[in-house]
Amino acid sequence: MAEPSKEDELAGTEQPFVAHLVELRDRLIKAFIAVAVAGAALALWPGPAALYDILAAPLTATLPKGATLIATSVISPFLVPLKILLMTAFLIALPVVLYQVWAFVAPGLYAHEKKLVMPLVISSTLLFFIGVAFCYFFVFGQVFAFIQSFAPKSITAAPDIEAYLSFVLTMFLAFGLAFEVPIVVIVLARMGIVSIEKLKAFRSYFIVLAFIIAAVVTPPDVVSQLALAIPMIILYEVGIWAAQLFIKHTKAPEEPAASADA
Repeated sequence: MAEPSKEDELAGTEQPFVAHLVELRDRLIKAFIAVAVAGAALALWPGPAALYDILAAPLTATLPKGATLIATSVISPFLVPLKILLMTAFLIALPVVLYQVWAFVAPGLYAHEKKLVMPLVISSTLLFFIGVAFCYFFVFGQVFAFIQSFAPKSITAAPDIEAYLSFVLTMFLAFGLAFEVPIVVIVLARMGIVSIEKLKAFRSYFIVLAFIIAAVVTPPDVVSQLALAIPMIILYEVGIWAAQLFIKHTKAPEEPAASADA
């Protein structure tokens, strides 16, 4: 029997790789379409300008009567609302984007790995959104009111819209990632990098670490630092509890025992 030619071998190995590339392209296109559709819908209603007004509402509510945000660049009134539109469209389409990522990698995972990955993807997305919502609805109002209470009466606050957008994105990212603490704890424990006992023993050190992180990533005020550190500490405890459940329900099937010698 003749051996397969070198070209046939290459063709046999190339086809699956090309098929994966085609699937990756198709799923990226679907994810892009989801973001584009969300962006188009937001552009029609409520519109980029209204989105910025919504984002700026916690700050404008604490400003003195008649004070508004300002734009120090000629193109800022156009670019800043457009950035917010794109950011919001991506967040709205994030479930679709994550589903496309999951659909691409899931066929290569074992059954017990699927039991671990899918819940983590869903829970990490929800926790990130909860962190952003907590920052917007609770932290911003408290922080801006605290800051304005220290402003001298001789100063009229008029923040720049680009500086405000940068501040908001930094805070959203900080709180969104901080709320991912349980996911990090679960992954570390499930992969066997750190045991549950060591996580419990690290509890007191994590409290100090949480306050250090809060002091670095938040403005230099007590309100925002406590608002970030305290949820991180609580979520660390939640992560330890959840890790025990995940380890119990996502174990790999035991290897079949070797057959006895004849």
